Amino acid sequence: MLKYQPGTQQQVCAYCGQTNDISAKQERIEEYDLAQALRELAKAQPSEVNNQAHCKACGASFKFSASVHAGECPFCGTDIVISPQKSKPLPPKSLLPFLIEEAHAKKQFSLWLNKLWFAPNEVKKYARADTKLTGIYLPYWTYDSHTDSTYTGARGDTYYVNENVSYMQNGRQVSAVKQVPKIRWTDVRGRVSRFFDDVLIGASLSLPRQILDRLQPWDLENLVPYDENYISGFQSELYQVNLDEGFDRAKQVMDGMIRQDISYDIGGDYQRIYQVNTQHNHVTYKHCLLPIWSAAFMYRNKAYRFVINGRTGEVQGERPYSVWKIACAVFIALGLIGGLIYLQQTGALDQA
Repeated sequence: MLKYQPGTQQQVCAYCGQTNDISAKQERIEEYDLAQALRELAKAQPSEVNNQAHCKACGASFKFSASVHAGECPFCGTDIVISPQKSKPLPPKSLLPFLIEEAHAKKQFSLWLNKLWFAPNEVKKYARADTKLTGIYLPYWTYDSHTDSTYTGARGDTYYVNENVSYMQNGRQVSAVKQVPKIRWTDVRGRVSRFFDDVLIGASLSLPRQILDRLQPWDLENLVPYDENYISGFQSELYQVNLDEGFDRAKQVMDGMIRQDISYDIGGDYQRIYQVNTQHNHVTYKHCLLPIWSAAFMYRNKAYRFVINGRTGEVQGERPYSVWKIACAVFIALGLIGGLIYLQQTGALDQA
């Protein structure tokens, strides 16, 4: 019954306290050629997901759900890890072990809940409940790419002209010569290049992508070679977003940064981007597992999920809003604005 102890290089028995050191693997974390992997996947025969598990402790045979390859035996609670290579053609080659324990994760969640200003009071009471968190390793892809982008667009430069402008002053119409800003547009074209390193894309569909993206940053420089000993005592998912789908999402992330580079390259006060053509060269990938603590709470018959970064303690999740608190805040804000307007008008009358 050995389980990995977060933040250490050891497995610990939950019953007797016996420890087992995890020896560090002397393997380099490699990048793999994306084009070659996609060619090999296209040639490979499709295989069914095999999540059949056998518990050596009690002898039971059972199946995990289609997206899980590590968890507990439902009959005796023994931790079971099925090799992901039996279920997916691209098994994970590296992972970040859990760094914070469940108790620390609970504390972070309580702090996060207490900072939710417009959450119902009933929800904040949940922060004091003895919530059971689930430790899960989620699959991710990382992508490296050398990009070369050509573009066409326009540069806008501000200049000023003198114009006769009419406006109201003290109840009567007056006119004056004022400087009015104009924009001079010039067509431009150019080229920008950038190297993208470890663009991270979640390969799980169990949680909303927005929540997973907000858990960044991850200390990917501390990835270690995949070792089932780190997974013992935790759940672990198989990737549900395929390699090519992940790269499509990565290109969307890269495109946003490329457009920022183009705007900087165009210069001027304003920029217009008409067309961008990007070439991706020497694209590589990694498949890794990253640790999260996860749970959900019920409020008015609706489940709200939250996750905690198993390395940093960063909390992200879904939350309900209190209509009454929001309405009170709006009324208070309107009252303050009305009071300021009244004071300004009173002061103006006194001066008159």
